[in-house]
Amino acid sequence: MRHFLTFLFLVAWASVANAQAAPSGTYDELLAVHEELQAYMVPAFTPSVVLDSGARVGELYADPLMADKRAGLTRFEERLAGMAVDSWPRDQQADFLAVKSLLNGYRFNLEVLRPWKRDPGFYLDPLMRVAFTDLGAGAQARGRVSVQLAAIPPMLSAARANLTEAAGDYADLALFNLENSDGVNHYHPYRAVPPPGIIGWYDDLLARSRADAPELEPQVMAARAAIIEFRDWLQAERESMTAPAGVGPERYDWYIRHVRMIPLSSAEMLTLAEREHERMTAALAILRHRNRDLPQLELSTSAQEQQEKVRRTDQRVREFLVREDIITIPEFVGELGSNTPWIERPTGPNFWEQIQFRDPIPDHLHAVIPGHRFDAVLGERDKRPIRGRYSDGARAEGWATYLEEALMLAGATQHTPRADEFMELFGIFRAARVPADIAMQHNRWNVREAVDYMRAKTPWLDEDVARVDAEIYLRRPPGYGIAYTIGKLQMDALLADRSQQLGERFSLREFHDTFLAAGRLPIALIRYEMTGLDDEVELFWKTPPIPQE
Repeated sequence: MRHFLTFLFLVAWASVANAQAAPSGTYDELLAVHEELQAYMVPAFTPSVVLDSGARVGELYADPLMADKRAGLTRFEERLAGMAVDSWPRDQQADFLAVKSLLNGYRFNLEVLRPWKRDPGFYLDPLMRVAFTDLGAGAQARGRVSVQLAAIPPMLSAARANLTEAAGDYADLALFNLENSDGVNHYHPYRAVPPPGIIGWYDDLLARSRADAPELEPQVMAARAAIIEFRDWLQAERESMTAPAGVGPERYDWYIRHVRMIPLSSAEMLTLAEREHERMTAALAILRHRNRDLPQLELSTSAQEQQEKVRRTDQRVREFLVREDIITIPEFVGELGSNTPWIERPTGPNFWEQIQFRDPIPDHLHAVIPGHRFDAVLGERDKRPIRGRYSDGARAEGWATYLEEALMLAGATQHTPRADEFMELFGIFRAARVPADIAMQHNRWNVREAVDYMRAKTPWLDEDVARVDAEIYLRRPPGYGIAYTIGKLQMDALLADRSQQLGERFSLREFHDTFLAAGRLPIALIRYEMTGLDDEVELFWKTPPIPQE
């Protein structure tokens, strides 16, 4: 009898244990976890947070606090593991995986990237925006810049104590940017001769403060002195900064799969990108033959001429999108501007300007409408608690890059046949980024080698644009450089899947509208939601530990 009672107790205990272990969390709990995670992900790794912290930078990113942050992530991971997501509809499952990717990305930041310890540029990035301040914009702007200037000396002092594992490539980029114009000057205030780097911009700010806001002059001088002191410290310590900048092969693949949620390995992406580069290079040769008797498109010679080109391009693109039933343009979408400002350079136009100043349509499709700016306007009106606050780089760049060739094939460039060559040139550069991104993150190439590779593979590509791109792809979280071509290929595959599913019922406009309505989630999640195909998302449900390189 005693054994029988023991048996009943064990059965009852097992039932309770199984009931407790069985996933039971609801979608409402997912929303709660998402909100709590957003609050928990502070300090965020953004320029504004770094600058606003001033002397507290050392405290904010102190080892004990960061260790506590890492430990606290386990609580979120356990709560996600306890959710009965298998029974949820596909759109809610996609939201679940999006939250999971956020959590994975934050853990990767805390365990691997740690820019506050590894990257001097982490502390320099916010300084340019301060130097760009228009001192004639009123008392409010001057008051804001006064607070920011006061934060710079203590922030840079604390930065020197934090940077105990600085990477050599990061240090070299920081030293270059302190004393040299990046040569691209995108979204910088126009200067006939661009100031030489961050220090040069503080010279510019000092001259403007003396003329327009003399009360700020002492603070500008103190900030400038702190920046020079930081440069001198970097130069003195550079030999000891030997850590690798990239994350390494295994960690890179982990990040691509479990944060960016791209269902491909580095080797697979390399193969795809090299094939895409070959395809587009061949297409460029064929297009140049097709267009051999047409006159070359000429560069604009003035801001007015370029502005008129952009105006005509925008009108044609919008009319084409509506006339050919390509995408719905809501009434609230107004003027969206242009992505390439008019700049006259002593060295002549850079890569982007060589194309845009001849015909704006390639980048207008990519960066204005129906690409980035149009996408952003839609995103600003998305109030869903998860999707309205999520923005995946591969989704954004994949969509915009897909538009270039897709809309060329749909007829958007029939009025300007030579612009088809520019579409392929854009694609060639984007494909060349993939090996550069991967090799830098794998620590096989430094920035110089990545620049040389991309220039060798891309007609018209200049040193400055290549270097700025290489810096972005090394210093941003891994996988941004691959996002354009790989995201574009994901879009192509999704279009193929959906058109095959629907057959004669397929509508390109409905495909595009549905895709954009899904928000800016990773493309693999949108594919699952749109098609029901689960071969890609099945790779994302379980997250292994981050590899130890």
